[in-house]
This record gives sequence, structure tokens and C-alpha cells, in this order.
Amino acid sequence: MSDKRLIVALDYSDIKDVKALISNLNPNRCMVKVGLQLYLSQRLSILDLLSNAGFDIFLDLKLHDIPNTVSKALSEIEKFNVFMTTIHLQGGKEMIEAALSSVKSTKIIGVTLLTSLNESNIQSLYASAFSDQFSRLISLANDTKIDGLVCSANELNQLHEYQGLKVVPGIRNKILNDDQKRTMTSMEAYNLGADYIVVGRPITQSENIEEAIKEYESK
Repeated sequence: MSDKRLIVALDYSDIKDVKALISNLNPNRCMVKVGLQLYLSQRLSILDLLSNAGFDIFLDLKLHDIPNTVSKALSEIEKFNVFMTTIHLQGGKEMIEAALSSVKSTKIIGVTLLTSLNESNIQSLYASAFSDQFSRLISLANDTKIDGLVCSANELNQLHEYQGLKVVPGIRNKILNDDQKRTMTSMEAYNLGADYIVVGRPITQSENIEEAIKEYESK
């Protein structure tokens, strides 16, 4: 596991915004997350830019497709300096194993349930309680050699026995009126066993990036 436990989400599309932000970040103190918006706007050039700047990259594309397609996509991702990347556990065991077979160094992280979903959403989608659906996905992950999971901090108390990496988005040290429904503070998440936390707007929109980084780093 990397000792850089804070991952800063680069939720931009304009490369000028990315360059302005990373000029205020230290690659020895944090990783950076490239999500779908930034990846589609800049494509492979963003991976080269961040790698050349010395950053470890968390490529968060949440792949979910037939096993062969996911396998080929992971083979392409493996060509770049990507520390870890995401697939949806709901793609099933065969898809997960196809992804794992396509990489040697890039860590594969399974997405459980998106942090924008709450109990009502899960009932509507799966006719199941949130905890039951989450448990099914964890059982699936345990049946594979996937490197870790993405989950909200609120589910960390169900993962005491889980041996893989735990990557936690939806971290808010202050209440924000945004689309994250299952949130927790950084220290609460670290104390409950998060290996990495992902923080976007509380850092990227801060008037003092350095102070915001200090606030979210592991103590």
C-alpha cells in the first residue's frame, strides 16, 4: 500500500484548471484521481501529464461491460502509470477475473454501491435492503483476488474482516449541499479503517489548497 493515503479528485475538463491545481499539490503527499469527465476531455494525454509530474494516478472509470471488453480495456490502461483503477463489482465474477488477468502492476478496485445512492435508491433498484445488497457484493469480492474496494465510509464497519484495500470517497469535513449522500469526515474514515480517501471539491474549490490538504491528510 502507498503511504500517500489522500487522493485528490481532479474533477475538471479544462487542462488549464488541472495544471493550476497540481502546481499546488505535492506528488510525495497525495495521489490524484482522474475520473470520466477529465479522461474523456483530455484522453491519454492527461495520464502522461500527471505521470511526468510525478503523481501516482487513480484512474476512476468504473468499467462495467462484458468480460472480454473489460479485459481489453485493462490491457490498455496497464500501459500507463496507473497505480489503481476501478471496475463495477456488479459486472460479476467472470468480468472481475477477466480484469485481473489483464494486469500485472495496476491494482483493480471494485466499486460496491455509489455514494450518491441511499437506502431508498437501493430499494428501488434492487428490491433489497442496502446492507443486504452491500453484503452480496462483498461476498463476490471475497470470491476473487481483487485488490480492494470502493465504498462509502458508512460501510467501513462492515469490512473489519476484509483484507483488501479500502478506498473511500464522499469525504466531507464540513457539510456541503452537493450530490454525495453518504459522507463522513476524514478522521472518522481513517479511524474506521480506510486505506485511502478521495476528496474533490473541499480541496479543489478551497481558497487555501495547502491548508485543505493538511486538513484531509492522515494524522
